[in-house]
Amino acid sequence: MGEGIKETFVPEDSVAPAAATGFPGFVAKFTVLKGAQRELWLTFLIKFFIYTAYSVTNKTMVVWLSKDLGFSDQAAGALVGWVWAPAMTVFTLLAGSLTDAIGLRRTFFLGVAICTVARSVMVVTTIPSLALACGVLPLAVGEALGTPVLLAATRRYSTTTQRSMAFSIVYAVMNVGYFAAGWIFDYVRQLNLHVSLFGFEPTSYQQLFIVSLIFEIVLFPVIYFIRRGAEATNGGPVFDESSRDRGRTPAFWTGLGQTVRKSATDTAHLFQRLISQSAFYRLLAFFLFIGFLKAIFLQMDYVFPKWGIRELGLYAPVGKISAINAVIIIFLAPVVGALTQKYAAYRMVVVGGVICSAGVFIMALPTQWFQPAAQSVIGQWLGHGYLGVHGSIHPYYIMAALYLTVFSIGEAFYSPRVYEYAAAIAPKGQEASYGSLAYLPFLVGKILVGAGGWLLAAFCPEHGPRRSGTMWLIFALAASVAPIGLVSLRRYIRVPEAGRPD
Repeated sequence: MGEGIKETFVPEDSVAPAAATGFPGFVAKFTVLKGAQRELWLTFLIKFFIYTAYSVTNKTMVVWLSKDLGFSDQAAGALVGWVWAPAMTVFTLLAGSLTDAIGLRRTFFLGVAICTVARSVMVVTTIPSLALACGVLPLAVGEALGTPVLLAATRRYSTTTQRSMAFSIVYAVMNVGYFAAGWIFDYVRQLNLHVSLFGFEPTSYQQLFIVSLIFEIVLFPVIYFIRRGAEATNGGPVFDESSRDRGRTPAFWTGLGQTVRKSATDTAHLFQRLISQSAFYRLLAFFLFIGFLKAIFLQMDYVFPKWGIRELGLYAPVGKISAINAVIIIFLAPVVGALTQKYAAYRMVVVGGVICSAGVFIMALPTQWFQPAAQSVIGQWLGHGYLGVHGSIHPYYIMAALYLTVFSIGEAFYSPRVYEYAAAIAPKGQEASYGSLAYLPFLVGKILVGAGGWLLAAFCPEHGPRRSGTMWLIFALAASVAPIGLVSLRRYIRVPEAGRPD
């Protein structure tokens, strides 16, 4: 389960500073979870399984649609970018009401059950209509149930003093899941297993879905150990008896309907209030530009695997290459956040956008420029040591590693500050409303990356001459729209940030 969103989670409650200072105070920030209840640790484990399964599926989806189901590059890109991924975002926005009505534990079970059935269908069928109707679309529903539940669970099962560190660990665990998925994606494809189960011979991409299905099934016993009604307070764990019995009364479905109707009414009233504020339209413009950066991030799952397989070979370690992003973000995002916290969020978003755009341009450069680097000691270590490539090292491996390194540095600057900016400019009492709009850049990015299939077909087809540099130049120019737009239109879209002098 889970919307594939990389973000820095910011707890809603303010946390009083630790009494200890210096090195003891620094250590205390990490030991605050020592007495955390088991539900919080189970939430971390669930997060890892969910995002590993999701990321494996995400990397496999476009290639599976083309290789196993026969869709063209254009159709596969459109199905993922314009149908599956946006549907997940929409269902995620609606999942909160269901979670409020039936509780965290039941929502976990429901989401995992839906994902299990959907992944099972995707494993066994090669009929396009059946795979889409009973596999891909239900999977979007099941995945969507994960995002709000995981956030709510982290909040509920952590005390006020534990919350900041708990959300930081959730963010790190998510990136560990992305890293693990990259290695799994390469390992399963490179095994090239030929197995027959009662006449059924799964392809490499169906085998990847089997791996994600295994992760999904393992979630059932993990969720089982979450106690009904558990909740952390500053005085220790408590159990809400009403939560234990939720869903057992005849009025359950009536209550669910009332919750959904109330949520719809509140959303309508919220939208009416937002559209009357000028800051709302400025934030929409801000998020629209950020969507171009998110499209570059999303193409790592929806375009990069196909491009890598075609340019570098069927078993090219494209998963390990993309995992570079997760590794850098895990370690760099907190450091950059600490070093730049005194600067305005808008300014840091622009800086990050410039760095990200510059990174993409590396892929548009002539490959021969990087041939000496591929033959250097660092190039040999990257290719033979980290990636496990045999034979000569293609310059694209060096270029991709440089691109992802630079892009990740830019992401560490801009991505966390996007959510901070939304909260900083929100009118008092509407912080959550403005923060909820943070899904918009991903929706814009998904719509944009849906055109990636056309770019692949035009510039990097499976058969025929390729002009990959042109495709990457288009991506780089698209990424440049964000910093250029934010700088040139800052007078119209920038809103003063609370507590920031500039």
